[in-house]
Amino acid sequence: MGEVNRARGEVAVALGGVTRRLCLTLGGLARIEAALGLSDWSQLPARLARPSASELMAVLEALVDDELGPLDADRLDPREAAAAVAMALAAAA
Repeated sequence: MGEVNRARGEVAVALGGVTRRLCLTLGGLARIEAALGLSDWSQLPARLARPSASELMAVLEALVDDELGPLDADRLDPREAAAAVAMALAAAA
């Protein structure tokens, strides 16, 4: 994995023992809105206050740089995944 571009809002996080680059892109935002059934971005904070495991994975998959291939959900710690999503969304703000 190359260096992260903080100006772009990228963060590097360990997920399942692998360091991944996460970044919120417009395409990722559209995938998140569709996966969670949101009509706009402003609904996301309330929706993520208590996400289900599938919602958390959908958001995480929309944020991950696929350079290393798909995520292995069986290897992810839910707390690790939630922290990664929080870091990526905070970096995008």
